[in-house]
Amino acid sequence: MRHRSVTYPGHTSTGRPAGSPLPDAAFGALADPTRRAVLDLLRAGTRPAGDIARAFTVSRPAISKHLRILRRAHLVEERREGRHRMYHLNPEPLKAIDSWLNQYRQFWTASLANLKAFVEEEHEKETRASQSTKKFTDSKKD
Repeated sequence: MRHRSVTYPGHTSTGRPAGSPLPDAAFGALADPTRRAVLDLLRAGTRPAGDIARAFTVSRPAISKHLRILRRAHLVEERREGRHRMYHLNPEPLKAIDSWLNQYRQFWTASLANLKAFVEEEHEKETRASQSTKKFTDSKKD
Protein backbone atom coordinates (compact mmCIF):
# COMPACT_ATOMS: atom_id res chain seq x y z
CA MET A 1 0.00 0.00 0.00
CA ARG A 2 1.34 3.42 -0.92
CA HIS A 3 1.84 6.03 1.79
CA ARG A 4 -0.40 9.03 1.29
CA SER A 5 -0.05 12.28 3.16
CA VAL A 6 -3.12 14.12 4.28
CA THR A 7 -3.25 17.90 4.30
CA TYR A 8 -5.40 20.18 6.37
CA PRO A 9 -5.95 23.90 6.01
CA GLY A 10 -2.99 25.80 7.48
CA HIS A 11 -0.86 22.66 7.53
CA THR A 12 1.97 21.39 5.36
CA SER A 13 1.72 18.23 3.26
CA THR A 14 2.98 16.27 6.27
CA GLY A 15 -0.08 17.30 8.28
CA ARG A 16 1.82 19.51 10.72
CA PRO A 17 1.19 23.22 11.22
CA ALA A 18 3.13 25.34 8.76
CA GLY A 19 6.42 26.55 10.22
CA SER A 20 6.56 24.01 13.05
CA PRO A 21 9.44 21.52 13.35
CA LEU A 22 8.72 17.97 12.23
CA PRO A 23 8.59 15.84 15.41
CA ASP A 24 9.24 12.46 13.71
CA ALA A 25 12.95 12.44 14.60
CA ALA A 26 12.11 13.39 18.18
CA PHE A 27 9.50 10.61 18.42
CA GLY A 28 12.07 8.12 17.13
CA ALA A 29 14.66 9.33 19.61
CA LEU A 30 12.19 9.19 22.50
CA ALA A 31 11.23 5.60 21.66
CA ASP A 32 14.30 4.30 23.45
CA PRO A 33 14.23 4.20 27.28
CA THR A 34 17.97 4.92 27.58
CA ARG A 35 17.59 8.11 25.53
CA ARG A 36 14.63 9.17 27.67
CA ALA A 37 16.79 8.56 30.74
CA VAL A 38 19.56 10.72 29.23
CA LEU A 39 17.03 13.53 28.74
CA ASP A 40 15.85 13.09 32.33
CA LEU A 41 19.46 13.39 33.46
CA LEU A 42 19.94 16.58 31.42
CA ARG A 43 16.85 18.22 32.93
CA ALA A 44 19.04 18.97 35.94
CA GLY A 45 21.46 20.92 33.73
CA THR A 46 24.42 20.71 31.40
CA ARG A 47 26.67 17.68 31.83
CA PRO A 48 29.85 16.41 30.22
CA ALA A 49 29.59 13.28 28.08
CA GLY A 50 31.72 11.33 30.57
CA ASP A 51 29.31 12.05 33.43
CA ILE A 52 26.39 10.99 31.28
CA ALA A 53 28.14 7.74 30.33
CA ARG A 54 29.00 6.97 33.98
CA ALA A 55 25.33 7.26 34.92
CA PHE A 56 24.49 4.17 32.82
CA THR A 57 25.55 0.54 32.81
CA VAL A 58 25.88 0.41 29.01
CA SER A 59 29.21 1.08 27.29
CA ARG A 60 30.53 4.55 26.52
CA PRO A 61 30.25 3.94 22.75
CA ALA A 62 26.58 3.00 23.24
CA ILE A 63 25.93 6.24 25.15
CA SER A 64 27.83 8.13 22.47
CA LYS A 65 25.46 6.65 19.87
CA HIS A 66 22.42 7.60 21.96
CA LEU A 67 23.75 11.15 22.28
CA ARG A 68 24.30 11.34 18.52
CA ILE A 69 20.68 10.28 17.90
CA LEU A 70 19.46 12.86 20.42
CA ARG A 71 21.59 15.54 18.71
CA ARG A 72 20.20 14.64 15.28
CA ALA A 73 16.69 14.94 16.69
CA HIS A 74 17.74 18.34 18.14
CA LEU A 75 16.71 17.17 21.62
CA VAL A 76 20.18 17.90 22.99
CA GLU A 77 22.84 20.40 22.02
CA GLU A 78 26.56 19.87 22.31
CA ARG A 79 29.34 22.34 22.90
CA ARG A 80 33.03 21.84 23.55
CA GLU A 81 34.78 23.14 26.63
CA GLY A 82 38.44 22.22 26.33
CA ARG A 83 38.61 18.44 26.06
CA HIS A 84 35.03 17.94 27.23
CA ARG A 85 31.85 17.70 25.22
CA MET A 86 29.07 19.33 27.20
CA TYR A 87 25.45 18.41 26.57
CA HIS A 88 22.29 20.24 27.50
CA LEU A 89 18.61 19.70 26.87
CA ASN A 90 16.91 21.54 24.00
CA PRO A 91 13.17 21.73 24.78
CA GLU A 92 12.05 23.04 21.35
CA PRO A 93 11.31 19.62 19.73
CA LEU A 94 9.41 18.64 22.88
CA LYS A 95 7.17 21.68 22.36
CA ALA A 96 6.25 20.36 18.89
CA ILE A 97 5.40 16.97 20.40
CA ASP A 98 3.41 18.62 23.17
CA SER A 99 1.48 20.62 20.58
CA TRP A 100 0.67 17.43 18.68
CA LEU A 101 -0.35 15.64 21.89
CA ASN A 102 -2.54 18.59 22.91
CA GLN A 103 -4.99 17.69 20.13
CA TYR A 104 -5.47 14.31 21.80
CA ARG A 105 -5.73 15.86 25.27
CA GLN A 106 -8.55 18.05 23.98
CA PHE A 107 -10.25 15.04 22.37
CA TRP A 108 -10.09 12.97 25.56
CA THR A 109 -11.14 15.87 27.76
CA ALA A 110 -14.23 16.42 25.60
CA SER A 111 -14.95 12.67 25.42
CA LEU A 112 -14.69 12.24 29.18
CA ALA A 113 -16.84 15.31 29.79
CA ASN A 114 -19.50 13.86 27.47
CA LEU A 115 -19.30 10.49 29.24
CA LYS A 116 -19.62 12.17 32.64
CA ALA A 117 -22.68 14.13 31.48
CA PHE A 118 -24.25 10.95 30.07
CA VAL A 119 -23.64 8.92 33.25
CA GLU A 120 -24.98 11.72 35.45
CA GLU A 121 -28.09 12.06 33.26
CA GLU A 122 -28.72 8.31 33.37
CA HIS A 123 -28.22 8.28 37.14
CA GLU A 124 -30.70 11.14 37.49
CA LYS A 125 -33.27 9.28 35.33
CA GLU A 126 -32.86 6.12 37.41
CA THR A 127 -33.18 8.09 40.64
CA ARG A 128 -36.38 9.78 39.44
CA ALA A 129 -37.81 6.45 38.21
CA SER A 130 -36.97 4.81 41.53
CA GLN A 131 -38.63 7.63 43.48
CA SER A 132 -41.72 7.46 41.26
CA THR A 133 -41.99 3.72 41.80
CA LYS A 134 -41.60 4.14 45.56
CA LYS A 135 -44.32 6.82 45.67
CA PHE A 136 -46.63 4.60 43.63
CA THR A 137 -46.13 1.57 45.89
CA ASP A 138 -46.50 3.74 49.02
CA SER A 139 -49.81 5.15 47.74
CA LYS A 140 -51.12 1.61 47.05
CA LYS A 141 -50.44 0.65 50.66
CA ASP A 142 -52.76 3.38 51.91
